[in-house]
Amino acid sequence: MGDGEPRAAFAARAQSRERRPLVLSVVSFWEIVIEARKGSLQVADPVSWWLRAAAILGGDILSVRAEHVTGLAALPNLHRDPFDRMLIAQAVVEGFALVSSDELIAKYAAKVVW
Repeated sequence: MGDGEPRAAFAARAQSRERRPLVLSVVSFWEIVIEARKGSLQVADPVSWWLRAAAILGGDILSVRAEHVTGLAALPNLHRDPFDRMLIAQAVVEGFALVSSDELIAKYAAKVVW
């Protein structure tokens, strides 16, 4: 990891080297904007930050679809964070691995990479 590259970005790059598609959820963008506006995340311009991160990582952007909400309704109530729950639902529905160090996420049916 160079130049302060976040561990999640490093893990995502490792995932892509394994020839798995790299997908960035718009849910993460949504959470970044909300946390930055609340002041709990030190990102001056979350829109520019997201666009730069997406360009650097080079992944496709995954929007929220009705199937993801249906998947969310089927999840057990183990995790309280609504953004993480939607990311889990998207990963389960799409069959993607989720890049996270959150131990609660590992208790769901989604594959977790870290």
